[in-house]
Amino acid sequence: MYKTCILNLLIIGMLILTGCAGSDDRQPDQSPSTPESGVWTADNGDGTYKNPIIHADYSDPDAVRVGDDFYMVSSSFNCVPGLPVLHSRDLVNWKIVNHVFKRQLPDSVFSTPQHGNGAWAPSIRYHKGEYYVYYGDPDFGIYMSKTSDPLGEWSIPHLLRSAKGWIDPCPFWDDDGKAYLVRAYAGSRSGRKSILVIHRMNPEGTEFLDDGVLVFDGHDDHPTIEGPKLYKRKGYYYIFAPGGGVPQGWQTVLRSRNIYGPYEDRIVLHKGSTGINGPHQGAWVELENGESWFLHFQDREAYGRIVHLQPMEWKDDWPVIGIDADGDGIGEPVESYNKPLTGFAGQPFQIQTSDEFNSPVPGLQWQWHANPRPEWMFLAGNEGYMRLYCNYFEEKDPNLWEVPNLYLQKFPAGEFNATVKVNFKPKQDGGKTGLVVMGMNYSCLILEQIDGVIQYSVQTRLVANLGGQVSQDIPERINSNDIYLRVSVLDAALCRFSISTDGKSFNEVGETFSAVTGRWIGAKVGLFALGNIQTNDTGWADYDWFRITR
Repeated sequence: MYKTCILNLLIIGMLILTGCAGSDDRQPDQSPSTPESGVWTADNGDGTYKNPIIHADYSDPDAVRVGDDFYMVSSSFNCVPGLPVLHSRDLVNWKIVNHVFKRQLPDSVFSTPQHGNGAWAPSIRYHKGEYYVYYGDPDFGIYMSKTSDPLGEWSIPHLLRSAKGWIDPCPFWDDDGKAYLVRAYAGSRSGRKSILVIHRMNPEGTEFLDDGVLVFDGHDDHPTIEGPKLYKRKGYYYIFAPGGGVPQGWQTVLRSRNIYGPYEDRIVLHKGSTGINGPHQGAWVELENGESWFLHFQDREAYGRIVHLQPMEWKDDWPVIGIDADGDGIGEPVESYNKPLTGFAGQPFQIQTSDEFNSPVPGLQWQWHANPRPEWMFLAGNEGYMRLYCNYFEEKDPNLWEVPNLYLQKFPAGEFNATVKVNFKPKQDGGKTGLVVMGMNYSCLILEQIDGVIQYSVQTRLVANLGGQVSQDIPERINSNDIYLRVSVLDAALCRFSISTDGKSFNEVGETFSAVTGRWIGAKVGLFALGNIQTNDTGWADYDWFRITR
């Protein structure tokens, strides 16, 4: 009640100060995120920044500048809502502002977890007043969605071509109005990889006009070339494409006077003497003042594919990304650098993490592992909590790898605490809820009704993706319905759970757990609620807040 009153007073105060209620000028909010969630801020506050600019799993980033605004999209695979849309005004401070889709197609397929499948490596472009996002689903084909307002509704993804193994699409509209699309292949589905193909499209970008033309084969010098992005500068067509694979690869750039080639190739960014492995796959962004910058990811295993920003310059009509300290013509990543000269002078902030559950709409940092059902979760709005119902799952001790109603978010930093306050109201034995660190191995601090009372324990399952065996502590009784759960994530993704009934004194439980990746994604942290009896009243867990702190 106290929190509700304070919230209402704050809202009234804000309306008085702004002189309007419910106005929406469709401009992204660039205010700092919740103060307690500042576990990683790339902006040093002195005109410089440090890498990574986003210490979270926003893999395969692509970005576009429209006026003073930058928009980025990244892969989401099976996680829903899908294809996050991020906004920035300085290329350093980013905020999630939307998702391209709320449900993944085909709906019936993605209503159960499809780990590693789904939306791969999107691209975003702005053309004739509209934003276009193209992405490949390796099992279904090439999709496109568009909007005139990136903060508003995106169109239902349109399937341009049904195909197996077609991935990493990027559209391009040439000076004469002709439309093209470059893409790659997923060898796991198509039986071929390391080649790039260009298609003609209709001017609307909704239909392929041919079956594609082979423009580059990377088998000899750039194995596993993929993720192409197509640009034009000073009469040259450029394809930016990573080679060498995710863990230790490099950034390749191809150049030709003709869109169909032949293309010259050059490595323009590699690890070199730095500790930033596999710097590649991303976006070239040019500022109004002519500065060039490059966004890319680095694979940090459990932490996912985190995002870096590199300075970029042109020499003899070839890009050099990062700093070429040894003069070999190949750039190396920077750890810190002067911020881009965008003219934006806002306060440093980071992507959303903590959630007080005071809004009637979900926080944009949260994703399910499958297309959700409305009855899984309700936000209580002015009551200030989120209710997770103990959704029926037929197994008594389910493998969470197979459970769709996991409410999760990305690891936001190298070290952090995730703490939640929950009021648990199970209706029968077997009702359970808890805090989970999820990957192909997972561990969770569980609250469960056993013999009519709430008990807690830590459960861990290794090789969950292959149905590995589960281990669980002996449950212990807890004499409260209001409970605080915490996981502390330390360096190298070592995790330790603790529990409290007053939110002040926490007792460690279980053993230290090493978080690992999911399928093509980093580890995630979040919540769940389950029941193993099919009934119309399964019980619930009311989560008052979820806080990420140092």
